[in-house]
Formats: sequence, C-alpha cells, structure tokens
Amino acid sequence: MAPTKISVLVLDVQGAKQKALDNLEQLDQLLQADAPLWIRVNGHGQPELIEELFKRCNIPKVFLPLALETPQSPRLDSFADVVALVVHRLNLTDKALNLVSDQVSILLTHRLLISIEEVATQDGFNSLTSWLLHEHPNAADEELDDLLHYMVDTLLDGIFPMLEQLASRLDSLEEAALRAPSPQILGRAYHLRGNLRRIRQQLWPLRNQTLLFLKQNQPLMGQKSLNGFREIAENVAQIFESCELLRHQCDAVTNTHMASTGNRMNQIMKTLTIISAIFAPITFLAGVYGMNFDNIPELHWRYGYFLCLALMATVATIQTTLLWKRGWFEDWSNTRRQ
Repeated sequence: MAPTKISVLVLDVQGAKQKALDNLEQLDQLLQADAPLWIRVNGHGQPELIEELFKRCNIPKVFLPLALETPQSPRLDSFADVVALVVHRLNLTDKALNLVSDQVSILLTHRLLISIEEVATQDGFNSLTSWLLHEHPNAADEELDDLLHYMVDTLLDGIFPMLEQLASRLDSLEEAALRAPSPQILGRAYHLRGNLRRIRQQLWPLRNQTLLFLKQNQPLMGQKSLNGFREIAENVAQIFESCELLRHQCDAVTNTHMASTGNRMNQIMKTLTIISAIFAPITFLAGVYGMNFDNIPELHWRYGYFLCLALMATVATIQTTLLWKRGWFEDWSNTRRQ
C-alpha cells in the first residue's frame, strides 16, 4: 500500500490555504479555528493514523471500514450528521487499454470534508485544489457540500475520454475484422468488452443510491449540491447508456469478424471448386487414355498425344471462359485494399 500522507485545505474568508501535516497535533489547531476544512488523505499504508484522524474529527467508528477496506462497491449513504460516499477512479493505463481503478472514500460532516484516496495521483482532485487556491478568491463561500459533488463530477468526467478511446479502438478493430480477420482481433474485442462491463459494475449502483439519497433530505446538503447530485445521477445514466452502445459495438466487431471469416472461407471453397471444375474433364481424358487396354486405336496414332493435349487445353479454356463470364473469379470476400 502507498504510504499515508495528510494535507489540509483551509477555506478561510481570505482565501483557501493548503497545509501539509507532519503530525495530527497540527490538525487540532486547525479544528479549533472552526474554519471549513478539506482533509485529504493519500494512501492506506498507515491505517492506525487514519483511525486516529477519525477519532480527532469525531467521526463514528462505523465509517472506518468504509475508508480502509478495499475494494468496495460504490455507495452513497448518510448516517446522523455524516454523509459517506465510496467511488472509484478509473483509468486506462497503456496502449492495450487495460482498465485500473483505485478507491476514493469521502466523508462530509459539519465543517469537515475528508477524502481518503487509495492511490495518490496527479490527476483529479489536484486540479480542483489548484482551482480553489488560485482561481477562486472567495473559496470560503464554496460550501463543503458543493465541493463533495464537484469531486464526484471530477471522477465521472474522467470516464468520458476513456469511452472515446474505447470507441476509437473498436472502430479500428471493426475495420481490421473486415479487411484481415484474425483471432487476435476477437481477443482484443473481448478485452474491451470486459472493460466496459467493469465500468458498468462500478457505476450503476451509484445511480440508484444517489436517487435514494436525494429522498433522505439530509440537512448537511444545500439545494445547490442536491441539484448537483441530480446531475450526477443523470451523468451515471448517460455513461451507462454509452457503455451499452459500446457493448453493442463489441458485438458488431465479433459479427463482422465471423462474417468476414465466413466470406474468406467461401472464397477458398469457391477457388477449390473452380480448380476441380476445370481439371475434372482433363482428369477424365487422362484416365481414359491411361487404361491398359490393347484395343485403343489412338494409342498407336502418331499425333494422338498432341491431339489429347490440345483437347485438354480446349476444354480447360472453354470452362475457364464460362466461369469467368459468370463472375466466379471475383473476390467475394472483399478484404483486399483496392
């Protein structure tokens, strides 16, 4: 596990200020100042430090497993004056588009917002932190419940570029399946389908729980943040719908591969049929004159050999011409570039 690092963003009336904590005694001073705090915890390497943090912030122990146990299903719930949220940050790691996720747990209570990230990353909340520090002069006016839904929005917004990457890769696979089908193409399509299934599994429970959460009338949530969570539910539904469309595109890649493979097989069978049709009468002539009977007058004819070869060539030419006129020599597989 990554080592635990704790930093605090103080939403002061004079502007947001960020401080890195060397020990939790420094946190006590900030808590006594009674300013809104966003406490960022990166890494699960020191669970006892996170447990002590919860104790100093008066967070009930029932929420400790939510922060430390991984992996967990996405969830959004409230208990007393605490709102608890578990989501996953999703990323595509390399050219193979392998999907990785790290868990993010968020707790909201009176004048405190605590985020516990399984893995520290340069993406996501760092951009939100930078916005609060440098581009929002009145950061204290930004309520913590608004920051909560901004954080979730940040995590969801990162999924749409991933879906665009998956769609672009599926387009390439579909074209490759049409032009040059191979087992590797099917393997890649199934791999991308698995990524889409994981994205759906990570997000769909969040939509249902968000709709239930909106009915609870949680006093910590203002009207603006509630509207934000309604938008989150709509975004999750949109992502789920996009995943469904891409899943159908995976099926299209598979169907295209099967159809292209079938066309190539038909082309091979057609080629073999043409060869058989041309050589069948030639084989018949060769078989007739290859019989070991003495009473075959043509065997003793001086020009019989040349006449037989000419007859074979004539028959082959006639059959080839007929097949050509009927379009048998066209490439029906249509996999070659013009």
